[in-house]
Amino acid sequence: MEGHCSKCSAQLQSPWKFCPHCGAASAHEPEHKAVAAAPEKAPAQGAFSGLLFGMLAVPILVIVGTMLCLTGLGAILGVPMILAAVFAPLLGPMIGLGALKGKCPWCGISVSSIANAKDFNCHACGKRIAIHRRTFEMAG
Repeated sequence: MEGHCSKCSAQLQSPWKFCPHCGAASAHEPEHKAVAAAPEKAPAQGAFSGLLFGMLAVPILVIVGTMLCLTGLGAILGVPMILAAVFAPLLGPMIGLGALKGKCPWCGISVSSIANAKDFNCHACGKRIAIHRRTFEMAG
């Protein structure tokens, strides 16, 4: 589909959104419109709340695991503790430790907050949710 610029009458190809000659916005619509995408969900709800748990667990697990490796229990208990120390910073955020979980008071979808947050936006409807006494409430 070809069109003409409404300002300078230059011939435009279909992918042009602006006229390459004068910069005016193109009036014609492309043949295939992009379908409106659903709102993107947050990748990891409550991710930062469990990170503190993971960072505190790492030195404890490494020290205890190393001490056990120096004894006869190294292969049975020491190595698994050291492996747990490697994955501890990932485990807390995946579980969402410390995050408040519930339903959005506006749309009813399941949401979770970041620990110690006073309010946040719902990832589905985009409206503000206030946290009061560990419950979700509509924010004005």
